[in-house]
Order: sequence, then C-alpha cells, then structure tokens
Amino acid sequence: MLLQTALLLFGAVLLVPLAKRLGLGAVLGYLLAGVGLGPWGLGLIQDVAAILHFGEFGVILLLFVIGLELRPSRLWVLRRPIFGFGTLQVGITALAVAGLALALGRSWQTAAVIGLAIAMSSTAMVLQTLAERGQLADRHGRDAFAILLFQDMAVIPILALLPMLGHGRPEVDPLEVGAALAAIAGVILAGRLLLRPVFTWIATLGSRETFTAAALLVVVGTTLLMEAVGLSASLGAFLAGVVLADSEFRHELEADLEPFKGLLLGVFFMAVGMGADLGQMRDHPGQIAALAAAILAMKLAVLFILARLVGRSTSSARKLAVALAQGGEFAFVIFQLARQESVMDAPTLDFLTVAVTLSMLLWPLVFLIEERWLAPRLDRISPRPFDRMEDEGNPVVIAGFGRVGQIIARVLAVRRIPFTVLEADPQQVDYVRRFGNQVYFGDASRLDLLEAAGVGRARVFVLAIDDIDASVKTAALLRRHYPRLPVIARARNRFHAYKLMDLGVAMPFRETWHTSLAMVEELLAALGDTPEVVATTVRRFAEHDEDALHRQHAVYQDEARLVATIQQARDELRSLFDQDRPDDADASSSP
Repeated sequence: MLLQTALLLFGAVLLVPLAKRLGLGAVLGYLLAGVGLGPWGLGLIQDVAAILHFGEFGVILLLFVIGLELRPSRLWVLRRPIFGFGTLQVGITALAVAGLALALGRSWQTAAVIGLAIAMSSTAMVLQTLAERGQLADRHGRDAFAILLFQDMAVIPILALLPMLGHGRPEVDPLEVGAALAAIAGVILAGRLLLRPVFTWIATLGSRETFTAAALLVVVGTTLLMEAVGLSASLGAFLAGVVLADSEFRHELEADLEPFKGLLLGVFFMAVGMGADLGQMRDHPGQIAALAAAILAMKLAVLFILARLVGRSTSSARKLAVALAQGGEFAFVIFQLARQESVMDAPTLDFLTVAVTLSMLLWPLVFLIEERWLAPRLDRISPRPFDRMEDEGNPVVIAGFGRVGQIIARVLAVRRIPFTVLEADPQQVDYVRRFGNQVYFGDASRLDLLEAAGVGRARVFVLAIDDIDASVKTAALLRRHYPRLPVIARARNRFHAYKLMDLGVAMPFRETWHTSLAMVEELLAALGDTPEVVATTVRRFAEHDEDALHRQHAVYQDEARLVATIQQARDELRSLFDQDRPDDADASSSP
C-alpha cells in the first residue's frame, strides 16, 4: 500500500503540473498518470478496482463540500433546473442512445440500460474542471450543477429498475422504503439538532485535528448509513453538507476537508485512467473510437438543443453541452449491476466500459478546444457604440461611475449642481440607469467624447476611473488639451498617485487613505486614548504623510532613493512622536 501510494503521488506530482502548464487542466493530468501507472501502461499498479473504490470517497467529499456551499434556500431556488432540466436531459439522452442501440440490434432491455448509463455524466470531472475555471457561478455552470445533482439522485431508481429488466418484476419491500426515508430524516434532524452543538463543543477544545476528524466522521458516517439502506452514498454526503450549510462552521469544515477532497479526487481520476482497457482498444480501435465519439457527439447535440429550447443563449448552451458531454462514473456501476442481473453480456460490458472511459479521457481535450478555439471566435461581441452626447454646459464632468463617482454624484445632486457622467463599462451603465441615473456610455480617454461632454466649458473635472492605466491616460489627455481645467482625481494607491502627480494633478485623493485614518481614530479611542490625543496623533501623521508623499514622488522612479526616502520618513515620524512620550516610556513600542 505504501509503495502504491508513493507511485500515485509521484504520478500526480509529475504529470498534473505539466498538464496545467500546457493548459490542459489537472483532470487530464491525473488521467494520463493513471494510464501510465496502470496495467496497460508501465504496469506498476495492477489492483485498479481497489484504487477506484478508494478514490470514490473523493467524489463523496466533493459532494459534501458542494452541499456546504448550497444553502437550503438556494436549493429550493434551483428546484426547477434540477427536476425540470435534469429530467429532460436524462430522459431525452437515454431515449436517443437507446434508439441507436435498438437500431444496432440490441434487445430493448439492454438498450434501456445503455441509454440510462450513457445519459450520466462525470460529477467529479465536471465540477472539478468548472471550479478550476471559475465557471460554477456562470449560467452554464449552475445548469451543469443542477443536472449533475439530478443524475446522482436518478441513479437510485435506475439501479432499482435493473432487476425488473433482468428477472421480471422486483418485490418492493415496504421496510426498505421506510428505512431509506428514516435515514434521510435522521440525517436532516441530526444536522439540525445534534451536529451544531457537537462542533461548537469541539471548537472550544482548540484542537484542529479533532475538528477535522469530526468532519470526516460526519461524511463517513453519513455514507455508511446511506449505503446500509440502499441509497447513494454521494447523495447522502451532499444532503449532510446542505444541512450544515447554514452553520457557522461551514467555512472551517470546507477548509479542513479541501486537501482530502483534492487528493482523493486525483486518485479517482487516476483509477479511471488505469481502468482504460487498452487491449480492447488495440483489438477494436476503430469501433471503440467511433463509439466514444458517438457518445460525445450525441450528448453534445441533445444538451445543446435542449438548452436552446429552454431559453439559454447559444454561448451558454454550447458551454453546457461541452461540460456534460462525457460519460460518467455511474455508468460503470450501472453496467456492472446489469451484468449481474443478466441484462448485459460480458463482451458488451467490456466494450462499453472502454468506450465510456475513452470518452472521459477525450473530454478534457474537447473542453479545451471549446475554451481556447471556439469560444474566442463564436462569442466575439461587436463593440457597443458610445452614446451620443449633447454639450449641456454643466460645470462638473465626472469620469467613472463606480464606488467613488456615485457618491460624488449623489452629493452634487442634492445640492442641485448639474454634472455630466462618462462611464466606459456598458454593463455598469445599464445597471445604474435602472436606478434613474443619467450616465453616458463613453471612454473619457478619447478627446472627441470629452469635447462632446462639454469639458471645454466645465469648471472642474472629477477623475474617478477605477482602472489605473485608463485613469493615467485620461489625465494625460486633460493636461495636453485642457491644461487650466482643475482636476480632482481618485488614486487607487500610492504609485497611482505618483503617476497622476507627474501629470499635474496636485493632490490625488488616495481612496483608502481617509478611511484608514478614520479607522485609526476608532482604534486609538478603543485603546483608551483621550479625544485630544487621538486627534493630535491623526493630524500629525496625516500632515507628515502628505509631505512624505511629495518628497517620495520626486524620486519614486529610482528604487534605491525611494527606499532611502521611505526609511527617512519613517525615522522622522518615530522621532516626532517620541518627543511627546515620557522619558521612561518603552521606545520599542513607539509608532
């Protein structure tokens, strides 16, 4: 076991960073590592089933962590995509695949099993990849999650139907149904009434490893309970996570389980790669490649058409179709049980298992092609034309209508001082217009738009652009064409302030400076200083920092001189405050 663990870690450390460096993603790196270590690669690991069984716990942890992030209120909001979109995807995909299997001469029982199995997608691969790309919160990411969740739930009735297809009508045991319902209710009640007090008590102990052990115990215990009553272990883990989603320990639980989840998911992906029967691919390369391609193509077509029919954009439908095009790990479970129930013969089982595995191996490449080649070409949006403006002769022109610009505009509005606003982000323009704001979509770094906005007759220009490069570019344009126009500028940081001062902005307003001074006032007061001491401290610091800003601006392009000037200013400030300290005060604690 220790040797196999070392081999798995070596494969992950070697190939995953290489795959990510090449832009292929971590999942493909794990899959390639598994192929290399498995029976058809170097043959260093032979017991693939044991590795796969162990790695499946990573999928369980993944669903538990997802449940932690999904509050019950949000789950209720997603009920339509889960049960509506999910039902349509599984049903239509299964019918399409089963129809193809019937056309190829399979019995209707075997065709039904193949259709339901192929309709499943890989929860672990999809969610891991979408999370890496930061796409889980996008429209297609939310739809993919809803469909995957429905697929996990659908596995339970699918497995229950297999005996009916193999040996006739199965007997429904009321006791088993009651036990399943009782287990679900028990998980919900335990999460609500028991787990929160237990985690609260463990947190008071101050033992991080005990808290982690308790979190793992919750997942393992829920998994064992669900398997004991014949339910999906992954569904039970997800349910436990949802129950704890409203607790104050949600983030700590997620942080403690994240390393285990990541490593075990990697083991799962490597096991999938090890299970790729390259012997079948050697003997029937064309047939298996064609079947794997057919799986990807059919699921792509069904998902794309279905997403368009429910109103998704072309881009979102395409991304969703690509995300769920591969086969899934639950297909292996369905195939194995179908073989046990004599619904499927062994050669068909082996052939389909290799084809599904190959579809999973090829899917990261399909995803990469969509992301790197299709999306940049098909999702190209024509630039929106800037708004036409009329010179209203307003005394104030504001460039940038974000956090700073909006507050300035509100004050001007209550004083009934007219102003003109330019904003270069079309989404921001559309958003603020919904609240009744008169904002023009335009780029303030373009001279023609400044002239159209009436900058030549303005009395003050407010430069509140968030982007540093755009802010500096606009300031340079103003200095060149309107050198006498007063500019009040927002600076993101000290370096931004230096660049604006280079362009003649006398005193940029650093956006966090005044807030920081206000926080210092509250801090000193909380430490017991008198109001007079607080006011004097803040005033002296502010005056000295303003003076230091000008001195540092003169040398900021020479790093050595800038460092020396900063150190000199720090020493001056310490000396300034040390003058007011008692002689016996500890100098080491001076500001």
